[in-house]
Amino acid sequence: MNLKIIGSIAIVAGTAIGAGMLALPMATAAMGLIPAIFLMLVIWAMSAFIALLMLEVNLHSGVGDNLHTITGKSLGRAGQVVQSLSFLSLLFALTAAYLSGGADLLSKKADAWFGLQLSSHSSVLLFTVFLGGFAALGVHWVDKVSRALFSAMIIALVLVLVFLMPEVSYSSLAAKAATDSMTGVWLSAIPVMFTSFGFHVCIATLVGYLKGDVPSLRKVLLIGSTLPLFCYVLWLLVTFGTVGGDAIASFNGSLAKMISALQEISAQPVIGKIIGLFADLALITSFLGVTLSLFDFNAELIRARNTFSGRLQTWLLTFIPPLVVALYAPGFISLLGFAAIPLVVITVFLPVLIVLKQRTCDKEGYQVGGGKPALWLLSLLGVIIIVAQLYAAL
Repeated sequence: MNLKIIGSIAIVAGTAIGAGMLALPMATAAMGLIPAIFLMLVIWAMSAFIALLMLEVNLHSGVGDNLHTITGKSLGRAGQVVQSLSFLSLLFALTAAYLSGGADLLSKKADAWFGLQLSSHSSVLLFTVFLGGFAALGVHWVDKVSRALFSAMIIALVLVLVFLMPEVSYSSLAAKAATDSMTGVWLSAIPVMFTSFGFHVCIATLVGYLKGDVPSLRKVLLIGSTLPLFCYVLWLLVTFGTVGGDAIASFNGSLAKMISALQEISAQPVIGKIIGLFADLALITSFLGVTLSLFDFNAELIRARNTFSGRLQTWLLTFIPPLVVALYAPGFISLLGFAAIPLVVITVFLPVLIVLKQRTCDKEGYQVGGGKPALWLLSLLGVIIIVAQLYAAL
């Protein structure tokens, strides 16, 4: 494989791996390891098929077209409005989730380092001001910072897995948390897991980068989507096998409690610090990537000038709505689950409608196997994810 393919695989895997990884043990703890891995395999297969479907959509529309342009060509202005609103909702939901999770970790750090007891509101505000400021610096600076932080995160993840894997116990893996409704557990886990495999926003960029080379793009998407699966399974083995599913379920979605429990497993203080560093980097890299996209989207939306006042207006539009949500409707896991709804619209419903129209006009070129039955099955799975999130929110 050449360097462009390896780099593209890293982009796909890197887009998926992030803060969602921290949510997976808490979202699946009550169902047990084997059911959690089974559900993960289903979601991974669905995500891989979506990636190939979106590859078909991009190739038939034209190499270099972004999703907004592709949607406009096939579904017109109405489709573009739905796509834009869904994309905006997705970024707002993810930003709110990362603000909530980041505030939880910040409170833990303030207590451990300075003995300060920060309120949840203070933590959210501080995290927003200090980390949110990077979005206003622009893509040039965020790109440099993100690449360095992501590389450090991968190194920290490898070290955490290597040092905690020997601590895994079979009894902890086999333990299941008590729950009143296993149906509710499954329905709550499905949207969070789907969001954790959300790498599809980078496909249009990769199609242009690799100049529409189908064999290379298929390889990139399939390998790139499998790497997060591999990392997620190992992460569940480590968290379930050390802390235990019943203990994780009792944390009620608190990132700080789960990270503290993992740090207590290792007898070596340096490993505890690496675990904390990994959690911080996973959340921060995801936060920077999402908020930069949201900042640029809003700047284009309001046609803000590249001046201090223009960037301040864009910054306020970017962070005030998710900040309000994080302040008054906190919940890292629940907010990640909500993000699955617009993600389904962007990656399932719109691509299915587009490809059905494209295939009636152009029967040549690359097509994903399975025909219409596969598209109907994908649509059904999309409906299930949305229903699951609505049920979980009740």
